[in-house]
Amino acid sequence: MPTSHSDKKLVVITGGDPRGIGPEVILKALRKLPRTKKFIPLVIGDYEVFQNVARALKIDADSLIRPVGRAANFIDLNNFSRPAKKKFRSNNADRLSGKASIEYILRAIVIVKSDRRASIVTAPINKAAINNAGYKWSGHTELFSDITGYKKITMMLTGGPLKVSLATRHLPLGEAVRELSKEKIITAAENTHYALKKFFRIRYPKIGIASLNPHAGESGLLGKEEGRVIRPAVAYLNKRIKGISGPFPADTLFYKAYRKEFDAVVCMYHDQGLIPLKMVAFERGVNLTIGLPFIRTSPDHGTGFDIAGKGTADPSSMIEAIKLAVRLA
Repeated sequence: MPTSHSDKKLVVITGGDPRGIGPEVILKALRKLPRTKKFIPLVIGDYEVFQNVARALKIDADSLIRPVGRAANFIDLNNFSRPAKKKFRSNNADRLSGKASIEYILRAIVIVKSDRRASIVTAPINKAAINNAGYKWSGHTELFSDITGYKKITMMLTGGPLKVSLATRHLPLGEAVRELSKEKIITAAENTHYALKKFFRIRYPKIGIASLNPHAGESGLLGKEEGRVIRPAVAYLNKRIKGISGPFPADTLFYKAYRKEFDAVVCMYHDQGLIPLKMVAFERGVNLTIGLPFIRTSPDHGTGFDIAGKGTADPSSMIEAIKLAVRLA
């Protein structure tokens, strides 16, 4: 098992939904990343799925992933036996694939709990597939929170000059507005401040808090949430942490963050942060979960069912996710 190499960091890479581009971008990333003494990749998935992808890509899988032997770096959960293969359906929310993708993650969590230098990099899963398999999580972040018991966690995304954190995550927009609270904003801001100092070595972080409504609510004319929720959260934070300000209208705040006037932006809902980040760093965005007892990163894209199997998936985001996990672990 690679954890015996005490001089190297272990990066546990979960295979994601077997029907998606996860196996493809993992293989391409491992092929492109330089051989290094810094880390050992340990991939968790179904070996036959990876072998089929490798053959389609004309990649020598054995040079990258090995499930047996002294240099093994692949854990084969063997979800797709011959009877199971008959039920497997590509390019839809397949229950069997949803179940497999969750099993990869659960095994990864067991491994990193026993190795403080280990980190997890997750390939994309499909929310409909995992719910069809009986799991009710809305994404990786919620899964990790429930399984580890760490409730005050934050989803941060990095790409290009931007770092954005989310006060609410995978919720319908109307529900996100209802769920927004002073406590959620405080947790996101405190975790962001911690990550900027601890992981990104920014001595005096500057964090901008985004408004929810246009023009920061226009003194209540365009919305009450700024006065009722966001400003009280900022006032609380200002008593404890320097460098936090807002709420600012999001349309101007991201321009200032892009110009590096802020080190990070705390956003009120998912797309408020993801749209500008993907605009400037679509191929290289990385998702970092703050507040877990280990490092977890992932590429900032989905399962790509529409391009799975075509060999066209870009591994850049997976490469950046692996590199960030190695740096932060």
